[in-house]
Amino acid sequence: MANDVKPTRKNLMAIEDRIDLSERGHNTLEKKRDGLIMEFMDILDQAQDVRSELDTRYDEAQRRINMARAMEGDVAVRGAAAALKEHPEITTQSKNIMGVVVPQIESSKVRKTLGERGYGVLGTSARIDEVAEAYEELLEQIILAAEVETAMKELIDEIETTKRRVNALEFTLLPTLHDNKEYIEQKLEEQEREEIFRMKKIKDKKEAEEKAQREAAAREEEDPVPADD
Repeated sequence: MANDVKPTRKNLMAIEDRIDLSERGHNTLEKKRDGLIMEFMDILDQAQDVRSELDTRYDEAQRRINMARAMEGDVAVRGAAAALKEHPEITTQSKNIMGVVVPQIESSKVRKTLGERGYGVLGTSARIDEVAEAYEELLEQIILAAEVETAMKELIDEIETTKRRVNALEFTLLPTLHDNKEYIEQKLEEQEREEIFRMKKIKDKKEAEEKAQREAAAREEEDPVPADD
């Protein structure tokens, strides 16, 4: 509340400094918010492409595995899947986007050669190979989708946090500081007017006293008191 602020020039200077600092912080946060939104829009476009490709890869993998089950039998498909000995490896790193740490997911051993898949080449058909290849491609796309969508979530959270800080400065702190500044300025102006009025009264009183003294002295000169014999 403005009325809680002591109207002194020291407080006025302190509030002016806070206003300057808050306005510069507000401008910085606005630029950060706008930059984050632009980064988010870029990643959103990428995410839409990744999601579309993921759906395509999933549909293709399902089509191939259904075909293999129909032609080779469910046992053969399960047996080929169970033969896998070396599983994919996932490592995570991070990168910084305008102060936001987002993950970078690196995968290895996802794509495999025929010999690395574990099942016997002679005992399986090309349909099993097609299924394995389709699911390797699907897994790569899932990993990419996880990276992109996690980055989106981190950016959204930071955008919301930054927006709240911008709004707090714009609609709460800065209006309060400006109200306090205006209140102090008004009070200081009132004090200054009161001081001027007080000084004028003192001056008028002093001038009146000096005038009375001059008039008394003049009367004494005109009608001096007779000396005793």
